[in-house]
Amino acid sequence: MSADTPLPMLGGLSAADFLGQYWQRKPLLIRGAFPDLESPLSPDELAGLACEEGIEARLVEEHGRDNQGSPKPWQVSHGPFDEATFARLPERDWTLLVQAVDHYVPVVADLLEAFSFLPRWRLDDIMISYAPPGGSVGPHVDQYDVFLLQASGQRRWQLGGAVDEDAPIIDGIDLRILEHFEVMPDQDWVLEPGDMLYLPPGHAHHGVSQSEDCMTLSVGFRALSADESVTSFADYMGETLPASLRYSDAGMTPPTDPGELNDEALERMRRLILDTLDDPAQLAQWFGRAMTQPKYVDQLVPQEEPTPVDELAAELEAGGHLERTLGSRFAWRALDDTQATLFVDGDGLPCEMGLARALASQASIDAELLAYPGAASLLAGLLDRGSLSWPADEMEDDA
Repeated sequence: MSADTPLPMLGGLSAADFLGQYWQRKPLLIRGAFPDLESPLSPDELAGLACEEGIEARLVEEHGRDNQGSPKPWQVSHGPFDEATFARLPERDWTLLVQAVDHYVPVVADLLEAFSFLPRWRLDDIMISYAPPGGSVGPHVDQYDVFLLQASGQRRWQLGGAVDEDAPIIDGIDLRILEHFEVMPDQDWVLEPGDMLYLPPGHAHHGVSQSEDCMTLSVGFRALSADESVTSFADYMGETLPASLRYSDAGMTPPTDPGELNDEALERMRRLILDTLDDPAQLAQWFGRAMTQPKYVDQLVPQEEPTPVDELAAELEAGGHLERTLGSRFAWRALDDTQATLFVDGDGLPCEMGLARALASQASIDAELLAYPGAASLLAGLLDRGSLSWPADEMEDDA
């Protein structure tokens, strides 16, 4: 598909137009972005996920109580929850948030393919929120791009424009709710099922469930902070540097004052750091690993025993196929005209470029890939580490 092809989910904008005019710049309301959308989960199914161990879930109550039982304006609880938690809740003014639902529910993961006009490695996860009438998490700001897709019911969204990072927030709660929120002119809408709102980072917004229960899908995007990036890259480079690479001041002139850290010394240290870090090839290797790091490492379940390579090849040649494990992340980077690094769940693996591109796409993982040298061994390794898996029905047939 051409970057200039109009996309219904973007209100008729092409990917190029959306990226040039809106992405990381300004909000966009898209009516009927997914006109035939049906909520992929029921409220009870979402609540069931929130009761499971290891799944990140939060319950936000607008009229809660502190540890002493005194009323307070907001209360946040973290899962896993139980039936008693939901039984005590009032009929309105609360919200259930379940993170990374696409890591557990295939039909939710399938929705990510609609966003293939953006780099796949930028996608983070799909959070789903459920709220009865009045449910909200308060006016707040996110530091990442997000598409808010209405799955059922109605939610009113009000936008407050770009907000400084140091804007005052309400103290004492595990939410960054703004103390002051002023709705911008013409930035007040009620979204119906299938409608979608794009928000760039740093834009204040406030969503409130209307007269009936509603569910909203939040498609969020991963963006490392400068703090995370500098620390992570320095750690990665530090593992590769020899102990002999050190501060050096051969040929220096006698100091005017032996106790002074003079400009020449600081410049030598600056050059050591900059020359060490300014390595495009190493930056690419680190970046691929950083952007494919899984959100929840314990989701990748390694095989108890190594997979025999010849048995895996035979299974594929017999018509079998492998699947990318929900929550696994793949990307690739060319090394030359034929070779690439395949980045998988925080690791980098050298392989044929065609194989890397296929695995980092939505292409079927079947016997055709065995034509690439070393493919069977690579696939067996990815299966052993949990990044790939056999389909459930094939596992049942083998049993």
